[in-house]
Amino acid sequence: MKKIILSIVLIISFFSSYGQTRLFVDPEFSKHGNDHEIIAVIPFETTISLRPKKMKELKEGQLEKMQQNESYNIQQSMYSWFLKRKQQGKLWVEVQDVNKTNALLKKEGISYSNIKDFTAEEITAILGVDAVINGRFETNKPMSDGVGAALGILVGFYGATNRATINMFIHNADDGKILVNYNKAVSGSIGSSTDQLINIIMRKASRRIPYTKPKE
Repeated sequence: MKKIILSIVLIISFFSSYGQTRLFVDPEFSKHGNDHEIIAVIPFETTISLRPKKMKELKEGQLEKMQQNESYNIQQSMYSWFLKRKQQGKLWVEVQDVNKTNALLKKEGISYSNIKDFTAEEITAILGVDAVINGRFETNKPMSDGVGAALGILVGFYGATNRATINMFIHNADDGKILVNYNKAVSGSIGSSTDQLINIIMRKASRRIPYTKPKE
């Protein structure tokens, strides 16, 4: 029991709030969203803002690669968060597997580099879903495993604190209307993972996003 409590304390200590949480839910959400059966999470637009000194240490294309890697990790972690709640019976919509989502997007020539050029209505039509989750993620250090983390260690990006802001939207398929907008900023220590980041960011939203509570 002590080990479990210690683990929880350590995870929470990775991330502490440094900004306000802002959540907007369309007053008419039930009118649009109560008939939704399946939603999808697409790659988030990602910005890693490094200090000029660190930027000079990067080779051409490395920053773009890190941002793309971070984007797909955020997508996967967000999908996992919703899927876990579905498995717990706390979500009344299905969540499309991200592998299927990305495969369908790729078939239509949509990639991380050009996805922002497509509307929510176009994306949902391609994916065959009732709503799409997208947004913007900003951080001052790469947090993901893989390419981003490897480069982070290589050029010494990791300092005392990671800071991150996520601005998430849920768009209705029929008209692209924003049904939910959730904005949250956090800060965290070395070793913070993308999954931990999303869990902390979404913790306060878990009972306030309409999909996670009884239909009106």
